[in-house]
Amino acid sequence: MHPDRERASYHSKSVLIVAGEQSGDLHGSNLVREMCALDPGIGFFGIGGDLMRKAGVRLVAHSSQMAVVGLTEVVTKLGFILSARRTIKGILKKTPPDLVILIDYPDFNMSLAKFAKNAGIPVFYYISPQVWAWRRKRIYFLEKYVDRLAVILPFEAACYEPTGLDVHFVGHPLLDAVRRKYPREEALERFGLHPEKATVALLPGSREKEVENLLPSMLCAARIIAEKIPDSQFVLPLAEAISSDLIRSIMATFPLDITVVKHDTYDAMGISDAAMVASGTATLEAALLEIPMIIVYKVSLFSYLMGRIVINVDRIGLVNLIAGKEVVPEFIQGEAEPEKMARELVKIITDVERRKVITSGLREVREKLGSAGAAARAAALACELIRESQGAGSGVLGRTRL
Repeated sequence: MHPDRERASYHSKSVLIVAGEQSGDLHGSNLVREMCALDPGIGFFGIGGDLMRKAGVRLVAHSSQMAVVGLTEVVTKLGFILSARRTIKGILKKTPPDLVILIDYPDFNMSLAKFAKNAGIPVFYYISPQVWAWRRKRIYFLEKYVDRLAVILPFEAACYEPTGLDVHFVGHPLLDAVRRKYPREEALERFGLHPEKATVALLPGSREKEVENLLPSMLCAARIIAEKIPDSQFVLPLAEAISSDLIRSIMATFPLDITVVKHDTYDAMGISDAAMVASGTATLEAALLEIPMIIVYKVSLFSYLMGRIVINVDRIGLVNLIAGKEVVPEFIQGEAEPEKMARELVKIITDVERRKVITSGLREVREKLGSAGAAARAAALACELIRESQGAGSGVLGRTRL
């Protein structure tokens, strides 16, 4: 679990970057590319996924082993997570980089922020912990141990007004990432789907536990939709971190024809007339593609009950939180019943006015997310922080390079 020292020896600057989940891997890869464009002398190592690896990050640990859903799943991956944290802290102590970049994943990254700050290493946090939803007092922890924070949701900066933290709203990085490669007709042909049939997308999440929790209910709902709308078809865009074997094993018990699409996620989503989507980043991706949807989420009963105690928002879907109202229906925990989900999706597919209202709300969400170029703006802030810390004689220069 050590980065390749030989490959990094030519870099004049070293940056640790940590992203513990798939969405962070995407945003981290774009940030790395933008920073390298500004300063080709920067070398990156850290924790991430395949996208960050392709962007040039030397992985100390792979994020697929660290993503968890709910409190109970933490136990199964705790050993790997603790090992990764020990490794990163050991590297920070022995060969400190010029900058530490932390992407979301707060329970892991906030401890690294404290360790790095105490070691005199500047800390840039890209994509804020969800202090607006729970554990709001973390804003004071971040104020103490983070040098600069880049937030991506329009209402987040206001959360930090009680602090002196250097906060910047950079816009949402998905505005740069969500693009369809093919026209609708070509995409339908590529996926073997009929252009005249109603198409429903199933997006059960980017983590195995999410898929195990949500896909059976989604498949049950799809079966009901197929009965109500015989001329319908279903597509499942496969998240990068999810194996085809897992999907096949779950689908085997449901006699329903589902087209599983690898890689061309946005095209598979974009051809859909409606979608059922796991709460999270995928809801914003569907919103940017203007796909009417329902939001679905279930965790273990213990995790849900604990969440009810500490979470202080009325809605959990990012689309609805950004809009400040319910733009799309949410089916959470006990409400995530296939009959209810199917009933709402049938209404969305068949009721033209209902679709128009939802689509209009999704356009408003897109406008609130800011303009494209979030990764470039965040990269400029990060590179500026490196220059400022070096200019201030913080001890960053002259360190042994990885």
